[in-house]
Amino acid sequence: MEAINKLKFFIVDDDIFCTNVYKQYLQNSHFEDVTCFTNGSDCLENLNQNPDIIFLDHNMDDMTGFEVLKKIKRYNPDIYIVMISAQESINTAVDALKYGAFDYMVKDATVCEKMQKVIERILKIKEEIRRSNPSTIQRILSMFL
Repeated sequence: MEAINKLKFFIVDDDIFCTNVYKQYLQNSHFEDVTCFTNGSDCLENLNQNPDIIFLDHNMDDMTGFEVLKKIKRYNPDIYIVMISAQESINTAVDALKYGAFDYMVKDATVCEKMQKVIERILKIKEEIRRSNPSTIQRILSMFL
């Protein structure tokens, strides 16, 4: 299985307290590569760092989470984006998924536990993809077996 601490995370939230809580939680869970942004523009400018997972706040000052989500998906549809919002609106959750978010979480007392469950689901998916799509070297070697 892929080394989980090799995952690269972006946290995008204009609430510095939330950003620090999420970052500390991920680092305490042995994820070392965590970069935080306080707005969507900075996140978009750094997509060349190829994050695996982005935790994206829905309501930010410079642009909405939906605007950022759509631009990330156009840049790289394989990035897992988890929308986080203080709103418990089913319409917001449905729209997030419609625009390409992997999941939608409500900011509450259990948000860090929910982050962990989402990461575990993403890791299972990445492992299944890896198993079902052998590398080029594995395909070449299989021709000789």
